Amino acid sequence: MIKGKGGKPNRLVFDFEKISQAAFARNISKPAVRAQVVNSTRIPATRPASGKKIIVLDPGHGGHDPGNLGGVKVNGISEKNVTISAARNIKRILEASGRYKVILTRDRDIFLKLRERSLIAHRNNADLFISIHADAFRSSSVRGATIYTLTEKASDKEAAMLAARENKADIIAGVDLIGETDIVQNILIELVKQETMNLSNRFASELAPELRKAIVVRKRSLRSAAFAVLKGIDVPSVLIEMGYLTNQKDAKLLMQKETHEKIGRAILRATDKYFQKNFAFN
Repeated sequence: MIKGKGGKPNRLVFDFEKISQAAFARNISKPAVRAQVVNSTRIPATRPASGKKIIVLDPGHGGHDPGNLGGVKVNGISEKNVTISAARNIKRILEASGRYKVILTRDRDIFLKLRERSLIAHRNNADLFISIHADAFRSSSVRGATIYTLTEKASDKEAAMLAARENKADIIAGVDLIGETDIVQNILIELVKQETMNLSNRFASELAPELRKAIVVRKRSLRSAAFAVLKGIDVPSVLIEMGYLTNQKDAKLLMQKETHEKIGRAILRATDKYFQKNFAFN
């Protein structure tokens, strides 16, 4: 900041340094801002020596929180059982590629607050966070998968209602910015959040067509809402509603290993394209 003279306004000056394309690609996913914001919650030693990308799969609900019970009337299943079964199969497919290390936020029937789920992604230096859910609707004829990304303003009324249901578990994840002024904190958060939202949207754009090839999806398969579990700030994140447990066809398919594998392979193809287009594989 250069103070103005002779009554002229102050000037904000930026110096740009030319670097190679390879150096740019290496650093674009890890801006200096990120290190300042999440240094207190990340553990660098957890990154695999193999250089594999880290994906955190988050099976929604669990423990005393069964999620939606729309499938109970259809075939006796609750959302928490569908999501853990699907996540285990998706994990197996992603790891079988040899390119990814996959971490489950829960690998058994336990309850986790939304804050804890986000922090698992932080602490493991996640490159992607994918929350797995199964939807419910008042009309049993509605079926198909939907992909959600984070936004403060929902894309439609249905997305807003869904976010309100999912967010009631607890509060959003926080980060430690002690030592910075309010203005600096807000700027850092907004910069990182915007970059993360951009990357999240890029991944969702890769995933939507791949998912459409694998299973039935909603006509408007890409939507957005203020999901608390996606407010991890610095980890690109999406929430996948695999289908509707209130629909007989979806409910039946969502408990089948074959369906989970189809979803897993779609996620794998989309993930490969996402990293190839946006980052350089190690």
